[in-house]
Amino acid sequence: MDAVFTADQDKIRRTLRDILSEHRGRDTTAAARTPTGYDTDLWAALAGQLGLPGLALPAQYGGKDRTLTELALAFEETGRVLLPSPLLSTAGLAAPLITALGTPEQRSELLPRIADASLTCALAVPGSLPQALALTGDNTAGDWAGGGRAGGIQARRSGTGWTLYGEAGQVLDGHSARLLLVAAHTGGFPRSRALLFLIDADAAGLTRTRLTTLDETRPQAVLQLRDCPARLLGADDDGGGVLTALAAAGTGAAALLAAEAAGAAGHTLGTTVEHVRARERSGSPTDSVRAVGHRLADLYVHVQAARSAVYYAAVDPGAGPLALAQGLEALRSVAGEAVQLHAGTGSAEEDEAHRYFKRAAADELLLGPAHRLRAAAAERSGLFAPAGTAA
Repeated sequence: MDAVFTADQDKIRRTLRDILSEHRGRDTTAAARTPTGYDTDLWAALAGQLGLPGLALPAQYGGKDRTLTELALAFEETGRVLLPSPLLSTAGLAAPLITALGTPEQRSELLPRIADASLTCALAVPGSLPQALALTGDNTAGDWAGGGRAGGIQARRSGTGWTLYGEAGQVLDGHSARLLLVAAHTGGFPRSRALLFLIDADAAGLTRTRLTTLDETRPQAVLQLRDCPARLLGADDDGGGVLTALAAAGTGAAALLAAEAAGAAGHTLGTTVEHVRARERSGSPTDSVRAVGHRLADLYVHVQAARSAVYYAAVDPGAGPLALAQGLEALRSVAGEAVQLHAGTGSAEEDEAHRYFKRAAADELLLGPAHRLRAAAAERSGLFAPAGTAA
């Protein structure tokens, strides 16, 4: 897909690149190791100068009233520098769910605080996040949340409110988010249904433990809830729209993560090309350089295909899972070749190529893997329907 961007979209991309370039000297790994897991000053600057957290939120809630396309362009830029930030968990996952399910009062209370960066959020599910978001399979069975039998997170009424009991592992930004959106089951097994609840970071009965992750710029946490007070997200507890809202948020988040992966792959390819050119200038054998050039050309095709898929998914979010599969594979391929083409230095912990390789692996664990994304998309489309049945 040949994308043509508006002047406004190009301005967003340039502005964000300039802001990130000003902070390029800061060590992103050091920022990821702080208690919050990101550079709070930079996060405030991105909100103040660009309105990044509220870029796709309605103007009535303090947002910029842009679309998924503008947000995807922003993710492509943050992916280039492996920016540790709560952007995916807050703007990519939580904000769409609050917009879709929240009452007018909840939207008025929470969305303006997301837009001005004073509130960060995290989505916690007790099982598989890709399955909960309907990216790697149907989310209606409820297996991802305990199925209403045992395990998972259970919710029960307590007076006029709710209490939650259970555990959620590998919650993206779960250690630092000020508001948690927690998926839980209620109603017992015969009438089991999944609902979303709001829990403040300082709620009684909540324990958050930060995990050691493969990619330090993707901080995660385990949440333990022991009769933790919670508010229902939405006006009723029939659960009718929760699964649909999760699936819609999943397709959008897939497109955004695909954009981030494409940006990371493009940057890694660029630095690798410069490294190979430096080797050529230093006198590497011509045949060796020519062979490497063919490998780089193949990687260029991977990156361009990933970007094309991202731009299409930004217009048609339903293509988000396939775009994510393309982006994940492009980043994995480019980062893997970068480690090799940097003559072994890519295996060093402090080397940039190594950090991008870890991001590739971590992204597959977060919302992948690629082959399951493609398999679920094929099943939804009826691609492998039995002979004689309607696709």
